[in-house]
Amino acid sequence: MRRSATFAAASLSVLATVLALGGCQTTPRGTGDLGVVIERAAGRVQVVETTGRTALYTIPELGDLSHASTVFSRDGRYAYVFGRDGGLSKLDLLGRKLVKRVVQAGNSVGGAISQDGSLVAVSNYEPGGVRVFDAESLDLVADIPAVYGDKGATSKVVGLVDAPGRRFVFTLYDAGEIWVADVADPWRPALRKFKDIGRLPYDGLITPDGRYYLAGLFGEDGIALVDLWDLDAGVRRILDGYGRGEKPLPVYKMPHLEGWASAGDLLFLPAVGRYEVLVVGRDRWRERGRIPVHGQPIFVVARPDGRQVWVNFAHPRNDVVQVIDVPSRQIVKTLRPGKAVLHMEFTPRGEQVWISVRDEDRVEVYDTESLERVADLPVDKPSGIFLTARANRIGL
Repeated sequence: MRRSATFAAASLSVLATVLALGGCQTTPRGTGDLGVVIERAAGRVQVVETTGRTALYTIPELGDLSHASTVFSRDGRYAYVFGRDGGLSKLDLLGRKLVKRVVQAGNSVGGAISQDGSLVAVSNYEPGGVRVFDAESLDLVADIPAVYGDKGATSKVVGLVDAPGRRFVFTLYDAGEIWVADVADPWRPALRKFKDIGRLPYDGLITPDGRYYLAGLFGEDGIALVDLWDLDAGVRRILDGYGRGEKPLPVYKMPHLEGWASAGDLLFLPAVGRYEVLVVGRDRWRERGRIPVHGQPIFVVARPDGRQVWVNFAHPRNDVVQVIDVPSRQIVKTLRPGKAVLHMEFTPRGEQVWISVRDEDRVEVYDTESLERVADLPVDKPSGIFLTARANRIGL
């Protein structure tokens, strides 16, 4: 009788697991080939898998996703989606459900997850500042207002990334400052502030080793750099005046520094307002060349092995993607996926790249060796594509 009861309980447990996974899955699966695609107009995400290049299901009712981004828990099971309306949503990718959603601000532009996976931070336009939440419960554990100057003004926050040592780094757009927040004790964050870094820092990135933080400047030509191994060295200006003597072009969309290419000692960065990709030597942080491209670059993204760089562009030239061969620094392919290419994401080993084509309502998948399209998926107004491999990378 006791064995029968035990067997029945075990059977119910297995059934519950199957139902939680959608009622059709009979064996457990991992999360390593999963990802989410933002359906910006519908306020939902589509969960995909890259092995078979298929869509699995959608999770709705996530608010305003017009400028949404995503980070993942250490095991890749949970996705944290940052909405433009200040919403922070925790999704269970195996349970196929929304776990919890909190509206923590009036206007947000991104977030990050701490090195140990225990904290999720959100950068805010309104009311400004950074708020930090417990990754398990989404309870607020720290509120860092971006207050600056003698009159106590509040700044928009952009360029938020995680850094080693349980730190978050971000820029204050209105103040022209970079802050490093040590949240080893999240109830009492320790702040290191770098002022006068340049006008209107619009985005930031951290190098894959977690050492250098770079903030792009919209108000002037140049990039501000902080060595996180040596904070006492202060802020260094690099690529100062790279557009000097050239007539500035109207900027239709700000480039993103999150996507950038690293090949040996070279970096490839989008030039603000120019039809160029900048080539920078990491040894001395000096310009080593420029690559003319189709339009104003938005994302300049490296294939994981660093051999290729893929570039998409701002409106009105945003129906094109160009592929740069890193050794020759030459464009080897110009693709035309369709109107409004917004985002590109490589699979972990780089054999595929997934491209969102918003105005064509689809995501296209390309083989990165043949440069041929191998699949396309119908998606309602897709924007950001985020794969779970990001869980194991600094700054993504």
